[in-house]
Amino acid sequence: MTILVAVRGWKPDHWIDALRATAPDRTVVLPGDAFDPTAVRYALVWKPEPGYLRTFPKLEAIFSLGAGVDHLTTDPDLPDLPVVRIVDPDLTGRMTEWVVLNVLLHHRRQAHYITAQATGTWKPLRQWAASAVRVGIMGLGELGSDAAQALQALGFRVTGWSRTEKRMDGVDCFHGDQGLAPFLARTDILVSLLPLTAETENLIDRAVIDALAKGGPLGGPVILNAGRGRSLVEADLLDALADGRVKGASLDVFATEPLPPDSPLWRAPNVFLTPHVAAESDPEALSRYVIGEIAAYEAGRPLRHLVDRHKGY
Repeated sequence: MTILVAVRGWKPDHWIDALRATAPDRTVVLPGDAFDPTAVRYALVWKPEPGYLRTFPKLEAIFSLGAGVDHLTTDPDLPDLPVVRIVDPDLTGRMTEWVVLNVLLHHRRQAHYITAQATGTWKPLRQWAASAVRVGIMGLGELGSDAAQALQALGFRVTGWSRTEKRMDGVDCFHGDQGLAPFLARTDILVSLLPLTAETENLIDRAVIDALAKGGPLGGPVILNAGRGRSLVEADLLDALADGRVKGASLDVFATEPLPPDSPLWRAPNVFLTPHVAAESDPEALSRYVIGEIAAYEAGRPLRHLVDRHKGY
């Protein structure tokens, strides 16, 4: 049976090598290869051309090569087939690393020390304990839950918000429209790991930003986004950074990617930017995951981590 790897925006050479090494009995192909479309049973994709997957009549399952699936759910011609999210300890761990790193960058006021080092200035700042800082995570799925546990272990006071009700030991959880305001009011560092849906697009706007806690030890709120770029209204964030309503930000995802060279985000104060690498997929680890899921499916077990198309994640 043939596995198709169809991606846009990056070269999938490592994925092809990893899949072939993990499953030498399978045929792994790219869109430009010569192959029989009726032999394709599984597709591993990232931003495929709209309608492309409908051209494979025997396709049985689609795997999204990344944490987000909006690149598929927005395709009006997507076949009515199971869509599987990648949920793997390797990917989850990488996202947690990014979240912890960037929470600590702002908590330990690293932007100040980078500037001080560049100018040869010895200027220590007061440092608050982690227990004085309230971190609020939007999105309590696999990624958000793992990040919350790691931040708790460092002593931060962690709360969470999700569209539907969730429960976590030691985390005050809020949900739905009625839970958003009280969640924001007790958040010093906002971490968005939300999927992109009709409900979350442009969710973090001026109103949400202004509802964040004002009296925290950082002097004002900080915003981190490693979920989806279009969940955040970038113009509203830039305005809040310019007038001091927001004290800093860390962004890994953007409304337009790559981030245009003329974007003012490049030059915004106390902002750390990374090029959509927070949870970069590791081909070897995730190839083992995908091949394992395929083997289980062919043995008669259900596929796990299926996307609910109505919810968009």
